[in-house]
Amino acid sequence: MIIKNVQVFGEDKTFTPGEVVISGDVFAASAENDNEVIDGEGCFAIPGLVDIHFHGCVGDDFCDASLDAVKHMAEYEASIGVTSICPATMTLPEAELHEIMKTAAAYEGGSGAKLVGINMEGPFISAKKKGAQAADHIRNCDTALYRKLQEESGGLIKLVDIAPENEGAMEFIEEVKDETVISIAHTTADYDTASEALMKGASHITHLYNAMPPLNHRDPGVIGAARDDEDCHVELICDGIHIHPSVVRATFAMFGADRVILISDSMRATGLTDGQYTLGGQDVFVKGAKATLKDGTIAGSATNLMGCLKVAVEQMEIPLEDAVACATMNPAKEIGIYDSCGSITPGKAADLVLLDKELNVKAVYVNGRKQA
Repeated sequence: MIIKNVQVFGEDKTFTPGEVVISGDVFAASAENDNEVIDGEGCFAIPGLVDIHFHGCVGDDFCDASLDAVKHMAEYEASIGVTSICPATMTLPEAELHEIMKTAAAYEGGSGAKLVGINMEGPFISAKKKGAQAADHIRNCDTALYRKLQEESGGLIKLVDIAPENEGAMEFIEEVKDETVISIAHTTADYDTASEALMKGASHITHLYNAMPPLNHRDPGVIGAARDDEDCHVELICDGIHIHPSVVRATFAMFGADRVILISDSMRATGLTDGQYTLGGQDVFVKGAKATLKDGTIAGSATNLMGCLKVAVEQMEIPLEDAVACATMNPAKEIGIYDSCGSITPGKAADLVLLDKELNVKAVYVNGRKQA
């Protein structure tokens, strides 16, 4: 298959007029003589998006521990241009976490986005910055529990979120840093504590600015520590609710686009109408793009990752090239799957999105197959 007349997003993070060649389920360098030719009508051709932090959509949640729910979520995500998913758990009873991991391991895919990992958000967090997480099930870092869950998941856990100020957290980092990405999250850590965690092997910050102390000129906290560690990558929720556009622009200026990863943090209301839903066993009230607990605490997002990318470009003045890289290449690299996806490169999975000039999705391909 040849998709001609498109602006192709390359590994150099620029758009170049040209064509995309797909051979079977991968991108190819050149076309066969009998290839089907499709006119891309001047669209932007970008890699399929990779969401490494979201909870649910279209009425389902990863924590439902249901194969049907994962399938339904995967199909919706593919329909809006997210071709690889790494959904997140919540702070839940241990028995529920075991069931979630076993369900993920049993999922065989077959349609929609590919399940490429799990983001273990909780239970190793701070009760003081729990956000929409359930306080009753928060616990200190537990290497044995993590490894048991990782075994049950079939090795799918790509990120583990922790509060580094908690008892045993530093030891946990040193023990598992070579097994998964360790992310600082839902934390009260000060600059020195966060810096120590990063020095010991943490390398990621969960939804920067949210559920952590603010950046202060005399007390820079986690944000300052992350800025000073060039190997640390940070998540941003660009839904127009979680972070002011000025702060998003400042973050790109501070960290550079190579270190920013766009996430959606979406919950089960995403793709549906306003109303009452649940997240981690707690009631969530959704109005427009905002999802909150009864007390007003923001409870995830009601915007998918493609929606966040559009908000970043159209409302926050982030260059399209940077936004695309932060939703494709950067997350793929962070969870170790960039060798197989995340860019339009010969030999990689043919995960592709065509966007028109208004950034509307015109077509999505997963492993070279066009999605409905």
